[in-house]
Amino acid sequence: MREALRGLIELTRPVNAIAAGVLTLIGAYVAEGIAGHPVAAAAAATATVFAVGAGNAINDYFDADIDRINAPGRPIPRGAVGERAALAFAVALFAVAVALALTLPLLAVAIAAFNLLALVAYTEFFKGLPGVGNAVVAYLGGSTFLFGGAAVEGELAPVVALFALAALSTFTREVIKDVEDLAGDREEGLNTLPIAVGERRALLLGTACLVVAVLASPLPYLTGTLGFAYLALVIPADLVMLAAAAESFSDPTGGQTHIKYGMFLAAAAFVVGRAVAL
Repeated sequence: MREALRGLIELTRPVNAIAAGVLTLIGAYVAEGIAGHPVAAAAAATATVFAVGAGNAINDYFDADIDRINAPGRPIPRGAVGERAALAFAVALFAVAVALALTLPLLAVAIAAFNLLALVAYTEFFKGLPGVGNAVVAYLGGSTFLFGGAAVEGELAPVVALFALAALSTFTREVIKDVEDLAGDREEGLNTLPIAVGERRALLLGTACLVVAVLASPLPYLTGTLGFAYLALVIPADLVMLAAAAESFSDPTGGQTHIKYGMFLAAAAFVVGRAVAL
C-alpha cells in the first residue's frame, strides 16, 4: 500500500506540479490582481497543481511502453501502480481541477477548459508529431501565467509578455528533451522533431526560438511596463538560457536542466520588476 501511494504521488511529478501552481500565482501578481482577489488566486494556483498532476499521470499512462525504455524507474514500468489505477487517479485529479476552475471568471474558465483538453490530447495525438507536441507543451507552460492573470481579472499586458517568453523558452527545452529521449522515441516509432530532421537541426531550431525570446525580453522595460530591476535580472536569465542551449549540443541532459534555471530566473525578473514598480 505504501509503495502504491508513493507511486501515485510520483505520477503527478509533485515538484513540477507545485512549481506550475507557483507560476500561476506569479501571473496573478504580475497582473496586479493578487492582493484584491486572494481567494481566486489561490483557487487558480490549486487548480493548476491538480491539472498538471493529472496531465503528468495521464502522460505516464499513455507512455507506459516508452517509459519501459526511457524511464524504467517510473511508477508504472516498475509495477508500483497499474495502468488502470493511473488512469482513474488522473481522472480524479482532473475533476478537482475542473471544480476549482469553475469558480473563476469566464476568461480563466475558457483558458482552463482549453488547457485540460490539450493536456489529455497531447500524449495520444500530438506528442509524436514533429514540433507540434513541443509547441503544445510550450503553450501549456506559458499559459499558467495567463491563467493566473485572468483569474484575478488583472492587467494582462505584462502577463502576455511573460507568457510569450516562457512559451518560446519552453519550446527550446522540449526540443532538447526530445534529443535526450531519442532512443526510446525511435523504438516506439514516434516521429519527434530530432527524428524527423536530425538532432543538430532540431537543436538549431530550438536555439533560434530561444534567441527570439532573448531579443524580445527587454520589451517590458522599453515600453515602460516594468522598471530597471526587471532588466537587471532578465539579462542574467537570458545568458543562463543561452549557455544551456549551447551546452545541449554536447550534453542534452545538462542543457535541458540548466535552461530551466534560467526560466525560473526570468520569471523572478517579472516579479521583482512588478514589485519595484508598485
